[in-house]
Amino acid sequence: MNSPNTDKPVVVTLSAPEDGPPPGLEPLNAYAHIVHTSDRQGLLDAIADADVLLVTDFRTSLLQEAWPRAKKVQWVHATSAGVDAILFPALTESAVPVTNARGIFDNAIAEYVLGLILSFAKDFMGTFALQRERRWRHRDTERIQGRRALVVGAGSIGRAIARLLKATGLEVAGVARHHREDDPDFGTVHATEALHDLLADADYVVVAAPLTESTRGMFGAGQFACMKPTARFINIGRGPIVQTDALVAALRDGRPGGAALDVFEQEPLPPEHPLWQMPQVIVSAHMAGDFIGWRAALSAQFIDNFQRWRQGQALNNLVDKRRGYGPAHQE
Repeated sequence: MNSPNTDKPVVVTLSAPEDGPPPGLEPLNAYAHIVHTSDRQGLLDAIADADVLLVTDFRTSLLQEAWPRAKKVQWVHATSAGVDAILFPALTESAVPVTNARGIFDNAIAEYVLGLILSFAKDFMGTFALQRERRWRHRDTERIQGRRALVVGAGSIGRAIARLLKATGLEVAGVARHHREDDPDFGTVHATEALHDLLADADYVVVAAPLTESTRGMFGAGQFACMKPTARFINIGRGPIVQTDALVAALRDGRPGGAALDVFEQEPLPPEHPLWQMPQVIVSAHMAGDFIGWRAALSAQFIDNFQRWRQGQALNNLVDKRRGYGPAHQE
């Protein structure tokens, strides 16, 4: 690879081959030399000259493999809310700041969660099935007003979920690392230690936590056994937070009564997996936050932060690399 023009900082973008270059980065051409890559050799060649890395493909082994050549990198930006996939030890222990896409997906995910709750309460799956069969069958459906939602994870996504659910009449509480009262979005945020007791009263349990060592495998047989037979479990956080085999067994036992899953321990979910065939389960393909135009929105956010970096200003959306997510006030 030829050395780029050193008069401009070098921004290297790493995307999946099927995605192509991030759209909407053209305004950066006046301020940076942009090098796009989507494969191992391309990253190995480009990273030595990189001042900034823009990562949209979260193949941890590829970035980790190339990292020893990253002699000039001053900043890594991930176009996702979760950054667990790129926080390998060498990057975590380095002085290189990492930022994420916090804020871009919050409201879209909140809308998705509300849609899932309404789908359960109003039995839309049953309606769609009856329509396909051309069967006219009247049913009564549930109200969501006054029901209890427990949101596990009190970061920006969890907060957006809480605000929207409260606006519909749901009673909402949060779970995070530390207990606090008078929270502006949740009212009460309970410490993780109280999770078992809280699960027993929840009608909807929504996982919106980041994947960290403390949340990995957080939901297993013991947690599902605490839930009501009428409760619904929703995961839009990270797949490995949930022990999939334990969830399948719990659903077969009727506790919880249903689940909506957008993320999984193994993605894509294998076609032979039993979750596909469970009538009380909604499966989606890791898309809860992906609204029309989201890729361009991510590029606009990065460009704004790039201008801050270029002018020596503090970066937005800094990640605490040791904890694996945003600053303490974003829990």
